[in-house]
Amino acid sequence: MVIWDVARIEEHVRSPYEQWMGRRECDRRNLARAFVAKAACDLQATEVLIDLLKAHRSLRRLCGFERAGDVPSASTFSRAFAEFAEDGLGDIVHAALVAERVGDQVVMRVSRDSTEVCARERPAKREKPAVVPEKRKRGRPKKGEERPAPEPKRLDVQLGQSAEAALADLPKICDWGSKKDSSGHAHSWKGWKAHIDWADGGIPISVVTTSASVHDSQAAIPLARLTAKRVSSLYDLMDSARDAPQIRQACEELGRAALIDPNPRRGGAPEEKLFDPAMAERYKERTTAERGNSRLKDGFGLRHLRVRGHAKAHLHIMFGVIALFADQLLRPWSG
Repeated sequence: MVIWDVARIEEHVRSPYEQWMGRRECDRRNLARAFVAKAACDLQATEVLIDLLKAHRSLRRLCGFERAGDVPSASTFSRAFAEFAEDGLGDIVHAALVAERVGDQVVMRVSRDSTEVCARERPAKREKPAVVPEKRKRGRPKKGEERPAPEPKRLDVQLGQSAEAALADLPKICDWGSKKDSSGHAHSWKGWKAHIDWADGGIPISVVTTSASVHDSQAAIPLARLTAKRVSSLYDLMDSARDAPQIRQACEELGRAALIDPNPRRGGAPEEKLFDPAMAERYKERTTAERGNSRLKDGFGLRHLRVRGHAKAHLHIMFGVIALFADQLLRPWSG
C-alpha cells in the first residue's frame, strides 16, 4: 500500500529493545502499520483486521508479520493501541506529515468544520453545581446597589490564551450532542465531536476532538491558531455557527481574511457581513470540509469507533486522518 510509504508511521514508534527474560514483545512498529491498514480499509473491528492479516499473505508481510502465526492476538493490539494513545502517536505523525508535505506551501483557503463521532460508551453525567448562582435582576441597578460582574465568555478568554491552553479548557468527556443538518433537521448523537481544518485539495491540517456538546465556535480560535503554526494561509472559511466578533478578531490577528456565513440569529445579516461576488465564489470552496468529513466517515473508519475514552477515541480518529492524508496526496489538487 502506497499509504504506508507516505505516512511512514513506523519512524515515530519506539524501536524494539533487547529482552533478556520473558516472552519477546511484539514489535510496535508492525502494529502501528496494521492500524493504518485498518483505517485505510475501513475495517469495523480489530478482530476483522486480524482475520484479514492471517488470510492475506501480502498484506501480512507488508505489516511486518512473516507467518500467520506471527499475527498477535486482539489483546496485544489493544495494549499497543493504549500505548499509542498515551504517547499521542496520531498527533505526532500527522504534524510531521503536514510539516513535510504542506508546511512550505501557501494554502489559499482553510475550511473549518466539525463532524460527529458516535461512541459505544455510557455518557458522563452532568454534575450539578454545589452552589446555585443567583439570577441576575433585570433592569438598571438601584442607587447604591452593587451587582457582581458577569463571568467572561469563553471566546473572550480564548483571545488571551495560547492554542494549547484554550484546548485544555475544552470539555473532553463523552456526552450527548445535537446539531442541524443542511436541511434544517436536528439530530442527536452520543460520543465526541471532531473539529478539523481542511486545506485546498481535501488535506486535513489540524484536528481537535472534544465532547459532543461543545459548540463549534468554542474550538474555532484555538484551532485557527494551531493551523497558523503549521501552514500559511490567506482565507478562513467557516459556517454561521462561528459567526462571532471574537473569532473574526482572532483571524485578523493571524493575518487571515475570515469568510464566515452570517448568522441570522439577530434579525438578519448586517451589511458589512454580506459577501461581495468575489468573496461568495471563494466561500463556495468550503465544500472541501464537507467532502472531507464524508470521506472520513464512509471510507476511513470514523463510523466504527469501538474504543472508550477521549485519548483512544482521538487516536482512532487520527489513524483515519493519517490514512486519508496519505491517500489524498495521491490525487490531483483541486485548488
